[in-house]
Amino acid sequence: WIRPCAGKTTTIKCLCRLLNPTSGKIHIDGFDVIKNPRIAYEKAAAVLEGNRNIYWRMSTKENLKLFAGLQGYSYKQVKNKIEELVEIFGLQGKINTEARFLSRGMQQKLAIACALIKNTKILFLDEPTLGLDVEAIYEVRNLLKGKISSEGKTIFLSSHNMGVVEDVCKRVIIINHGKIVADEEIKKIKELFRVNTYRFEIEGKIGEQIKKEFLKRFLGVRFSTDESKTEIIIDLKDSIRIYEVLEILKKRGVKLINIQNIEPDFEEIYLELVKREK
Repeated sequence: WIRPCAGKTTTIKCLCRLLNPTSGKIHIDGFDVIKNPRIAYEKAAAVLEGNRNIYWRMSTKENLKLFAGLQGYSYKQVKNKIEELVEIFGLQGKINTEARFLSRGMQQKLAIACALIKNTKILFLDEPTLGLDVEAIYEVRNLLKGKISSEGKTIFLSSHNMGVVEDVCKRVIIINHGKIVADEEIKKIKELFRVNTYRFEIEGKIGEQIKKEFLKRFLGVRFSTDESKTEIIIDLKDSIRIYEVLEILKKRGVKLINIQNIEPDFEEIYLELVKREK
């Protein structure tokens, strides 16, 4: 994850050797691509930010054939591959439609399909869900988690959409003002920030006296109430203190509907990591 304007597109362009880095080293699959720029082209494919990764006045099929041809493949060689990609990306009904007439989501799916024609082990995706509606984001996320990742490809994804990063990626690098503030598997980062936060769902509304008792005995207590129930969210240093909560509720004659342990929110984790570096 890289925050907006932190240089994520520039980073990917350097990795692809579309730009020359001002310092540092770049290795892809063990090869120094600064000394051997051709390696970057051979080892990786990319879809950059924006919607101009495809040719707008060419149809879906023509774009796929063109990008195959740029790799030295004849249509006969990749005919089955094109048909497979068209089916996977749900482009069957748009096969002869010019790219400029496709929806933004369809254009992005076509761009990713064109990158996959190259059949490299590494795929760079720069903000692949930027500007897409909710349905299109959902479809692209499923494609990245499903077929593409199952082929054993490494997907290098840049995004400031926390939901996409958490849902798609196994490992995350967070960059703030050009400095790496985290580099770890998402699962491990969430474990580091795990607190014993619990949601207690109570039947009906609770009185001010009960609220005061909770606020006196616990830190980080939040209440929310609707017509039929009340939710109490509490950060507990020790999960054994759940029994204290239950004791209060029982003493006050309050009916408990449900208890739930709340997972740490990845967006909150990011904000905490960035705040530490200021």
